[in-house]
Amino acid sequence: MKKRALITGITGQDGSYLAELLLSKDYQVFGLVRRSGFENLERISHIEKELKLVQGDLLDQPSLEKAISLIKPDEVYNLAAMSFIPTSWNQPVLTGEFTALGTARLLEAIHQIKPDTKFYQASSSEMFGKAKECPQNESTPFYPRSPYGVAKSYAHFITVNYRESYNLFACCGIMFNHESPRRGLEFVSRKISYGAVCVKLGLAQELKLGNLNSARDWGFAGDYVEAMWLMLNQDKPDDFVIATGETHTVREFAELAFSYLGLNWRDYVQQDQNLLRPVEVERLVGDATKAREKLGWKPKVKFPELVKMMVDSDLKLLNKQIQSGNIPSKL
Repeated sequence: MKKRALITGITGQDGSYLAELLLSKDYQVFGLVRRSGFENLERISHIEKELKLVQGDLLDQPSLEKAISLIKPDEVYNLAAMSFIPTSWNQPVLTGEFTALGTARLLEAIHQIKPDTKFYQASSSEMFGKAKECPQNESTPFYPRSPYGVAKSYAHFITVNYRESYNLFACCGIMFNHESPRRGLEFVSRKISYGAVCVKLGLAQELKLGNLNSARDWGFAGDYVEAMWLMLNQDKPDDFVIATGETHTVREFAELAFSYLGLNWRDYVQQDQNLLRPVEVERLVGDATKAREKLGWKPKVKFPELVKMMVDSDLKLLNKQIQSGNIPSKL
Protein backbone atom coordinates (compact mmCIF):
# COMPACT_ATOMS: atom_id res chain seq x y z
CA MET A 1 0.00 0.00 0.00
CA LYS A 2 1.34 3.40 -0.98
CA LYS A 3 2.39 5.90 1.67
CA ARG A 4 0.23 9.01 1.75
CA ALA A 5 1.88 12.42 2.07
CA LEU A 6 0.24 15.82 2.44
CA ILE A 7 2.23 18.91 1.39
CA THR A 8 1.18 22.42 2.37
CA GLY A 9 2.71 24.97 0.02
CA ILE A 10 2.78 22.40 -2.79
CA THR A 11 2.50 25.12 -5.45
CA GLY A 12 5.71 26.79 -4.26
CA GLN A 13 9.32 26.12 -5.18
CA ASP A 14 10.01 23.54 -2.46
CA GLY A 15 6.57 21.98 -2.68
CA SER A 16 6.96 21.23 -6.38
CA TYR A 17 10.38 19.62 -5.96
CA LEU A 18 9.22 17.62 -2.94
CA ALA A 19 6.13 16.41 -4.80
CA GLU A 20 8.36 15.16 -7.64
CA LEU A 21 10.62 13.37 -5.16
CA LEU A 22 7.76 11.66 -3.32
CA LEU A 23 6.11 10.58 -6.57
CA SER A 24 9.42 9.03 -7.63
CA LYS A 25 9.32 7.06 -4.36
CA ASP A 26 5.81 5.80 -5.15
CA TYR A 27 3.93 7.94 -2.65
CA GLN A 28 0.35 9.06 -3.07
CA VAL A 29 0.82 12.82 -2.89
CA PHE A 30 -1.80 15.29 -1.72
CA GLY A 31 -1.44 19.05 -1.81
CA LEU A 32 -3.28 21.59 0.33
CA VAL A 33 -4.44 24.57 -1.74
CA ARG A 34 -6.43 27.53 -0.48
CA ARG A 35 -8.79 28.08 -3.41
CA SER A 36 -8.04 26.09 -6.52
CA GLY A 37 -9.57 28.70 -8.82
CA PHE A 38 -7.05 31.30 -7.64
CA GLU A 39 -4.02 29.12 -7.00
CA ASN A 40 -1.03 29.37 -9.35
CA LEU A 41 -0.36 25.75 -10.35
CA GLU A 42 2.42 26.55 -12.84
CA ARG A 43 5.20 24.85 -10.87
CA ILE A 44 3.26 21.57 -10.58
CA SER A 45 1.48 21.65 -13.95
CA HIS A 46 3.73 18.86 -15.30
CA ILE A 47 2.72 16.49 -12.47
CA GLU A 48 -0.73 17.83 -11.60
CA LYS A 49 -2.49 14.73 -12.94
CA GLU A 50 -0.51 12.57 -10.50
CA LEU A 51 -1.44 14.71 -7.49
CA LYS A 52 -4.60 15.09 -5.46
CA LEU A 53 -5.29 18.67 -4.45
CA VAL A 54 -7.42 19.30 -1.39
CA GLN A 55 -8.82 22.67 -0.34
CA GLY A 56 -7.72 23.99 3.01
CA ASP A 57 -6.20 27.04 4.67
CA LEU A 58 -3.70 27.42 7.51
CA LEU A 59 -5.88 30.26 8.81
CA ASP A 60 -8.90 27.95 9.10
CA GLN A 61 -8.70 25.16 11.72
CA PRO A 62 -11.80 23.21 10.59
CA SER A 63 -10.46 22.98 7.02
CA LEU A 64 -7.20 21.47 8.32
CA GLU A 65 -9.07 18.96 10.47
CA LYS A 66 -11.20 18.00 7.48
CA ALA A 67 -8.10 17.52 5.30
CA ILE A 68 -6.36 15.31 7.88
CA SER A 69 -9.56 13.26 8.38
CA LEU A 70 -10.01 12.83 4.63
CA ILE A 71 -6.41 12.03 3.66
CA LYS A 72 -5.22 10.20 6.78
CA PRO A 73 -1.62 11.02 5.82
CA ASP A 74 1.40 9.02 6.88
CA GLU A 75 3.51 12.16 6.49
CA VAL A 76 2.75 15.90 6.49
CA TYR A 77 5.23 18.43 5.14
CA ASN A 78 4.42 21.99 6.23
CA LEU A 79 6.10 24.18 3.62
CA ALA A 80 3.46 26.91 3.44
CA ALA A 81 4.42 30.32 4.81
CA MET A 82 4.41 34.02 4.11
CA SER A 83 7.91 33.50 2.80
CA PHE A 84 8.98 36.81 1.24
CA ILE A 85 10.74 38.73 4.02
CA PRO A 86 10.01 42.33 2.83
CA THR A 87 6.30 41.44 2.74
CA SER A 88 6.52 40.28 6.35
CA TRP A 89 7.43 43.85 7.29
CA ASN A 90 4.40 45.21 5.44
CA GLN A 91 2.06 42.53 6.83
CA PRO A 92 3.53 41.44 10.18
CA VAL A 93 0.24 40.31 11.75
CA LEU A 94 -0.81 38.20 8.76
CA THR A 95 2.71 36.73 8.66
CA GLY A 96 2.28 35.65 12.28
CA GLU A 97 -1.18 34.23 11.69
CA PHE A 98 -0.13 32.23 8.65
CA THR A 99 3.48 31.21 9.34
CA ALA A 100 3.36 30.86 13.14
CA LEU A 101 -0.20 30.10 14.23
CA GLY A 102 -0.89 28.22 10.99
CA THR A 103 1.71 25.68 12.06
CA ALA A 104 0.09 25.36 15.49
CA ARG A 105 -3.31 24.78 13.88
CA LEU A 106 -1.91 22.06 11.66
CA LEU A 107 -0.11 20.35 14.54
CA GLU A 108 -3.27 20.44 16.64
CA ALA A 109 -5.28 18.90 13.80
CA ILE A 110 -2.75 16.07 13.55
CA HIS A 111 -2.65 15.63 17.34
CA GLN A 112 -6.43 15.40 17.58
CA ILE A 113 -7.16 13.29 14.49
CA LYS A 114 -4.14 11.19 13.45
CA PRO A 115 -1.32 11.45 16.01
CA ASP A 116 0.79 8.74 14.35
CA THR A 117 1.36 11.06 11.37
CA LYS A 118 4.98 12.09 10.86
CA PHE A 119 5.32 15.87 10.62
CA TYR A 120 7.96 18.04 8.95
CA GLN A 121 8.24 21.75 9.73
CA ALA A 122 10.13 24.01 7.34
CA SER A 123 12.21 26.09 9.73
CA SER A 124 14.50 28.83 8.42
CA SER A 125 18.01 30.19 8.83
CA GLU A 126 16.32 33.60 9.23
CA MET A 127 15.56 32.48 12.79
CA PHE A 128 19.27 32.96 13.55
CA GLY A 129 19.19 36.54 12.25
CA LYS A 130 21.86 38.46 14.13
CA ALA A 131 23.64 35.22 14.96
CA LYS A 132 25.89 35.00 18.01
CA GLU A 133 28.21 32.52 16.31
CA CYS A 134 29.32 31.51 12.86
CA PRO A 135 28.67 29.03 11.35
CA GLN A 136 25.25 28.32 12.83
CA ASN A 137 24.24 24.84 13.98
CA GLU A 138 21.29 23.26 15.80
CA SER A 139 22.46 24.71 19.14
CA THR A 140 22.95 28.30 17.98
CA PRO A 141 20.51 30.69 19.76
CA PHE A 142 17.90 32.38 17.59
CA TYR A 143 17.95 36.16 17.14
CA PRO A 144 15.41 36.82 14.35
CA ARG A 145 15.53 40.20 12.62
CA SER A 146 12.24 40.25 10.73
CA PRO A 147 8.57 39.39 11.38
CA TYR A 148 9.16 36.37 9.13
CA GLY A 149 12.08 35.17 11.27
CA VAL A 150 10.05 35.71 14.46
CA ALA A 151 7.08 33.77 13.06
CA LYS A 152 9.33 30.92 11.93
CA SER A 153 10.85 30.79 15.43
CA TYR A 154 7.39 30.32 16.95
CA ALA A 155 6.57 27.62 14.40
CA HIS A 156 9.85 25.87 15.18
CA PHE A 157 9.34 25.86 18.94
CA ILE A 158 5.67 24.87 18.79
CA THR A 159 6.75 21.87 16.69
CA VAL A 160 9.35 20.93 19.31
CA ASN A 161 6.70 21.36 22.03
CA TYR A 162 4.22 19.06 20.31
CA ARG A 163 6.97 16.47 19.87
CA GLU A 164 7.97 16.59 23.51
CA SER A 165 4.47 17.02 24.97
CA TYR A 166 2.49 14.55 22.86
CA ASN A 167 5.24 12.27 21.54
CA LEU A 168 4.49 13.25 17.94
CA PHE A 169 7.06 12.29 15.31
CA ALA A 170 7.79 15.92 14.43
CA CYS A 171 10.98 17.24 12.85
CA CYS A 172 12.25 20.71 11.98
CA GLY A 173 14.58 21.31 9.07
CA ILE A 174 16.45 24.57 9.60
CA MET A 175 16.90 25.34 5.93
CA PHE A 176 19.44 27.88 4.76
CA ASN A 177 18.78 29.72 1.49
CA HIS A 178 17.92 27.35 -1.30
CA GLU A 179 17.16 28.51 -4.81
CA SER A 180 16.23 27.18 -8.25
CA PRO A 181 14.74 28.25 -11.57
CA ARG A 182 11.35 27.90 -9.84
CA ARG A 183 12.12 30.70 -7.37
CA GLY A 184 9.70 33.63 -7.47
CA LEU A 185 10.87 36.76 -9.26
CA GLU A 186 10.63 38.77 -6.03
CA PHE A 187 13.51 36.84 -4.42
CA VAL A 188 16.97 38.31 -4.88
CA SER A 189 18.51 35.19 -6.46
CA ARG A 190 15.89 34.99 -9.21
CA LYS A 191 15.79 38.77 -9.52
CA ILE A 192 19.49 38.63 -10.38
CA SER A 193 19.32 35.74 -12.87
CA TYR A 194 16.24 37.14 -14.59
CA GLY A 195 17.55 40.71 -14.51
CA ALA A 196 20.90 39.73 -15.99
CA VAL A 197 19.19 37.95 -18.86
CA CYS A 198 16.92 40.96 -19.45
CA VAL A 199 20.02 43.14 -19.77
CA LYS A 200 21.66 40.64 -22.11
CA LEU A 201 18.60 40.59 -24.37
CA GLY A 202 18.20 44.36 -24.37
CA LEU A 203 15.01 44.34 -22.30
CA ALA A 204 16.60 46.35 -19.48
CA GLN A 205 19.53 48.71 -19.02
CA GLU A 206 20.06 48.23 -15.29
CA LEU A 207 19.29 46.02 -12.30
CA LYS A 208 18.49 47.58 -8.94
CA LEU A 209 19.46 45.61 -5.83
CA GLY A 210 19.54 46.25 -2.08
CA ASN A 211 22.42 45.29 0.20
CA LEU A 212 25.19 43.88 -2.01
CA ASN A 213 27.20 42.81 1.05
CA SER A 214 24.56 40.45 2.43
CA ALA A 215 26.17 37.01 2.58
CA ARG A 216 24.11 33.84 2.42
CA ASP A 217 24.57 30.09 2.34
CA TRP A 218 22.94 29.29 -1.02
CA GLY A 219 22.05 25.77 -2.13
CA PHE A 220 19.78 24.07 -4.67
CA ALA A 221 16.17 23.46 -3.62
CA GLY A 222 16.09 20.07 -5.33
CA ASP A 223 18.84 18.87 -2.99
CA TYR A 224 17.17 20.27 0.11
CA VAL A 225 13.81 18.52 -0.28
CA GLU A 226 15.64 15.19 -0.12
CA ALA A 227 16.76 16.14 3.40
CA MET A 228 13.11 16.75 4.37
CA TRP A 229 12.18 13.23 3.32
CA LEU A 230 15.20 11.71 5.04
CA MET A 231 14.23 13.35 8.36
CA LEU A 232 10.83 11.66 8.37
CA ASN A 233 12.36 8.30 7.56
CA GLN A 234 14.65 8.06 10.60
CA ASP A 235 13.95 5.94 13.67
CA LYS A 236 13.55 9.00 15.91
CA PRO A 237 12.42 12.58 15.22
CA ASP A 238 15.04 15.31 15.45
CA ASP A 239 15.93 18.76 14.11
CA PHE A 240 18.62 19.41 11.50
CA VAL A 241 20.42 22.33 9.91
CA ILE A 242 20.46 21.91 6.13
CA ALA A 243 23.12 24.02 4.42
CA THR A 244 26.16 23.95 2.12
CA GLY A 245 28.59 25.46 4.65
CA GLU A 246 29.68 28.06 2.09
CA THR A 247 28.79 31.73 2.07
CA HIS A 248 28.52 34.07 -0.91
CA THR A 249 27.43 37.70 -1.14
CA VAL A 250 24.70 39.17 -3.28
CA ARG A 251 27.53 40.91 -5.15
CA GLU A 252 29.14 37.53 -5.95
CA PHE A 253 25.81 36.17 -7.19
CA ALA A 254 25.41 39.14 -9.53
CA GLU A 255 29.02 38.94 -10.71
CA LEU A 256 28.67 35.26 -11.61
CA ALA A 257 25.33 35.71 -13.38
CA PHE A 258 26.47 38.64 -15.51
CA SER A 259 29.90 37.19 -16.31
CA TYR A 260 28.27 33.93 -17.43
CA LEU A 261 26.44 36.07 -20.02
CA GLY A 262 29.66 37.87 -21.03
CA LEU A 263 28.77 41.06 -19.15
CA ASN A 264 30.42 43.12 -16.43
CA TRP A 265 27.97 43.44 -13.54
CA ARG A 266 29.39 46.81 -12.51
CA ASP A 267 28.06 48.35 -15.71
CA TYR A 268 24.46 47.47 -14.89
CA VAL A 269 23.88 46.85 -11.18
CA GLN A 270 22.77 49.80 -9.04
CA GLN A 271 22.28 49.75 -5.30
CA ASP A 272 18.87 51.11 -4.32
CA GLN A 273 18.47 52.32 -0.74
CA ASN A 274 14.72 51.73 -0.97
CA LEU A 275 15.38 47.98 -1.23
CA LEU A 276 17.23 47.76 2.10
CA ARG A 277 15.50 46.02 5.03
CA PRO A 278 14.65 47.97 8.20
CA VAL A 279 17.32 45.83 9.91
CA GLU A 280 19.76 43.77 7.89
CA VAL A 281 20.95 40.22 8.39
CA GLU A 282 24.50 40.48 7.13
CA ARG A 283 25.85 36.92 7.17
CA LEU A 284 24.34 33.48 7.52
CA VAL A 285 26.21 30.22 6.99
CA GLY A 286 25.16 26.80 8.22
CA ASP A 287 26.98 23.85 9.76
CA ALA A 288 25.20 20.73 8.45
CA THR A 289 27.53 18.24 10.15
CA LYS A 290 24.65 16.57 11.99
CA ALA A 291 22.65 16.07 8.79
CA ARG A 292 25.70 14.69 7.04
CA GLU A 293 26.46 12.22 9.85
CA LYS A 294 22.93 11.13 10.83
CA LEU A 295 20.98 11.48 7.57
CA GLY A 296 23.80 10.81 5.13
CA TRP A 297 22.78 14.02 3.36
CA LYS A 298 25.03 16.41 1.50
CA PRO A 299 24.36 19.00 -1.22
CA LYS A 300 25.13 17.97 -4.78
CA VAL A 301 24.85 21.28 -6.68
CA LYS A 302 27.62 23.82 -6.08
CA PHE A 303 27.04 27.58 -6.01
CA PRO A 304 28.43 28.36 -9.52
CA GLU A 305 26.32 25.52 -10.98
CA LEU A 306 23.23 26.90 -9.25
CA VAL A 307 23.74 30.40 -10.67
CA LYS A 308 24.34 29.03 -14.19
CA MET A 309 21.28 26.77 -13.91
CA MET A 310 19.09 29.74 -13.05
CA VAL A 311 20.55 31.98 -15.77
CA ASP A 312 20.17 29.24 -18.41
CA SER A 313 16.54 28.70 -17.38
CA ASP A 314 15.70 32.40 -17.57
CA LEU A 315 17.50 32.72 -20.90
CA LYS A 316 15.35 29.90 -22.28
CA LEU A 317 12.20 31.38 -20.75
CA LEU A 318 12.73 34.91 -22.07
CA ASN A 319 13.81 33.78 -25.53
CA LYS A 320 10.66 31.67 -25.75
CA GLN A 321 8.52 34.63 -24.71
CA ILE A 322 10.21 36.91 -27.24
CA GLN A 323 9.75 34.36 -30.05
CA SER A 324 6.06 34.07 -29.23
CA GLY A 325 5.68 37.85 -29.27
CA ASN A 326 5.01 37.96 -25.54
CA ILE A 327 7.80 40.40 -24.68
CA PRO A 328 7.93 41.06 -20.93
CA SER A 329 7.81 44.62 -19.69
CA LYS A 330 11.18 46.14 -18.84
CA LEU A 331 12.46 45.82 -15.30
